[in-house]
Amino acid sequence: MDYESIRKLNPRLIYASITGYGQTGPYSNRPGFDVMVEAEFGLMHLTGSRDGPPVKVGVAVTDLTTGLYACNSIMAALLARANTGEGQHLDVCLSDVQTATLANMAESVLISGKRDSGRWGTAHPSVVPYQGFKTADGDIFLGGANDRLFGILCEKLGKSEWSKDPKYVTNNERVRNRKELEDLIESETAKRTTQEWLKILEGSGLPYAAVNDVLGTLDHEHTKARGMVQEIDHPSCGPIKVLSPPVKYSNADPSIRSPPPLLGEHTDEVLESVVGLSREKIQSLKSKGVVA
Repeated sequence: MDYESIRKLNPRLIYASITGYGQTGPYSNRPGFDVMVEAEFGLMHLTGSRDGPPVKVGVAVTDLTTGLYACNSIMAALLARANTGEGQHLDVCLSDVQTATLANMAESVLISGKRDSGRWGTAHPSVVPYQGFKTADGDIFLGGANDRLFGILCEKLGKSEWSKDPKYVTNNERVRNRKELEDLIESETAKRTTQEWLKILEGSGLPYAAVNDVLGTLDHEHTKARGMVQEIDHPSCGPIKVLSPPVKYSNADPSIRSPPPLLGEHTDEVLESVVGLSREKIQSLKSKGVVA
């Protein structure tokens, strides 16, 4: 049922529509997945190595951010209803959210009137050095985001003289001599393992991070300390590990209330207690393959 129909029955209802391209505009009837929106609304163009082709983000980030925007808009509508007594229709779509989350990149283009600077891999277009570098066995991200931090980095690399070199003494100069400096840094980081660099940089005040794969992330000591992985019992699979809710509350303890459902596990419960169908009707639907 559309919003206008249910609004006549109960004007307090809050109705959220989540689509690829929204309820209006030339694409409103077009089907859309996350990756299509990433492609057409700027994100894919900004993602990938400097000289490589556009690539999609490793997870369906536009789907996820659209869900978060929808959740926030529902809460805002609930607050508005508390003041006005009226519900409203929330038109949430992937293309709008993707455009909004271009953030500083979009604002730069709007202000300059010029095209963006394209893909930068892990690097930053206007801050150097601020990117990933190869180590002897992987990669490490180094954040020499200002002159002071660059000085710390030079010291830890055993190259304090770089911070006084006229070619690198300010960020503007480092940007101007980006390629040369990046190659020099990587020639040093490649001499040690990632773990060795983590120990060297610990407590230095320099922002840095190992570049981990997914297993490394889930096994990470900080991930475990924050309780981001839980083990629950599944009726068919036995103990399984799942991701935890990411927000910690001071007066509540959000938990995983039930394991992922089996196909059709709650069919009877939903159709009988929520929809109000009889057991005979439910069985008839099952026998016809309408429900599982």
